[in-house]
Amino acid sequence: MGDVLAGFHAAWEFESDSVLIRFERGIRTPKLFQALGERRIPLDAIAAVTLTPGKRGTVVLRAEPRPGADPLMEAAAGQLKEGSDPYRLVLPAERETLAEYYADELRALLATNDPGPAERYLVRPPETPLQFKAYDGKASFDGKSVHFRWFWTGASSAKWKAGDQSFAVADLCGVEWRSPEVFEGHLRLLRRDAGVSQPAQADQDPAAVVFGLGYGPVHESLPFAASVLAAVRTGGSSALPESPGTDTGAGARRDPADIADRIRHLGELHEAGLVTDEEFSVKKAELLAEL
Repeated sequence: MGDVLAGFHAAWEFESDSVLIRFERGIRTPKLFQALGERRIPLDAIAAVTLTPGKRGTVVLRAEPRPGADPLMEAAAGQLKEGSDPYRLVLPAERETLAEYYADELRALLATNDPGPAERYLVRPPETPLQFKAYDGKASFDGKSVHFRWFWTGASSAKWKAGDQSFAVADLCGVEWRSPEVFEGHLRLLRRDAGVSQPAQADQDPAAVVFGLGYGPVHESLPFAASVLAAVRTGGSSALPESPGTDTGAGARRDPADIADRIRHLGELHEAGLVTDEEFSVKKAELLAEL
């Protein structure tokens, strides 16, 4: 088709094999949309198209994604609020006739589609590297491994004793994302090794980071979860190649200023009695070894 239908916060460009969704950038645009930028949705990833009345003189055109076709929606697991659904295009009611035309055009193209679960991801995941600050630590993902660096002000003693964590994609079987907009929001990495026991509470699990007010917002933590999930399901093949000159191997050394800051925080925990003399000595030695 090649036509463009512009609505509030986004514009859809209809192509022969996909719909290109471009999200606006502005203070009124949901932050998740701004973070996504644009997304190309193959027609094979769409199960159906609906057009329904919206609020305050609007209509809503929505493409319903096939189950398992989009890692973002799979990671969200139905927790996204209506206004943050990237598959909804809200338009003024006076454009209903035009919206109905495009809805019919899409339905005709989807007539032979399989609406059932997709065998693989069809929508590209958010690109790496990605990172965000949770309440108890900083999470980063380079496409191959997930890293958690604990904050002394928020991390539990169990996490401090376990130390900063690094998880290879090959060692994971999934991701559990609980929206920061609900009680006990968190991002938990699910281990492939069935013999590894994970604590029920995310604040005690070294394979999880917990959210809080202003920590782990949807527009940062959900794309992160989706990217990790896609890498897990595809064996890391969805990850982008490393930039030239970037060293992410085991031999990479950390910033000395960062090491000094971690040792200072460790000393404060030791003085507060949250870590023992032995734990302090062992962890300090580990940090110094990274210089």
